Amino acid sequence: MDQPKRKFYTPSEALPKIAAFCAYQERNQKEVEAKLREYGLNEDEAGEIIIRLSREKLLDEERFAKAFVRGKVHIKKWGRRRITQELKQKGISDYCIKVGMKEIDGDEYYQNLLDTLEKRNRVEKERNQRLRRQKLTMFLTVKGYENDLIRMALDDLGKEAEEGED
Repeated sequence: MDQPKRKFYTPSEALPKIAAFCAYQERNQKEVEAKLREYGLNEDEAGEIIIRLSREKLLDEERFAKAFVRGKVHIKKWGRRRITQELKQKGISDYCIKVGMKEIDGDEYYQNLLDTLEKRNRVEKERNQRLRRQKLTMFLTVKGYENDLIRMALDDLGKEAEEGED
């Protein structure tokens, strides 16, 4: 099988394509730079286009961080640690990460944690309570939740279980 031939673009041809790429959904600088490299542009050409996109507000790291945080909290139900880690991997500055993390509503965040825990608890097959608690803790840790909140949620779940038995 022949690989499809990659098309290379001049900077003036690449600009409308990359502008549409940015307009479709929030992008970060790293993604845009990678896409411009795919288009066959060199570092200087890509840099100039990125500056232009930023000036025209098509590329905004702060806005990207906010949208990313909102999406991961509302849809994926991720915890703060995982979100921060993912943003760092995407090359987002600490300042923009801090701004993005302000999008998290504390009450909704804890409710997400409880909902995720209850959902996982319903499908967890482990019978041994200590091992079950360990498995649930591990699951929530991978989701990015903080240990103190996980302990609180597990304690809340334990209280509910005891009340249900009365």
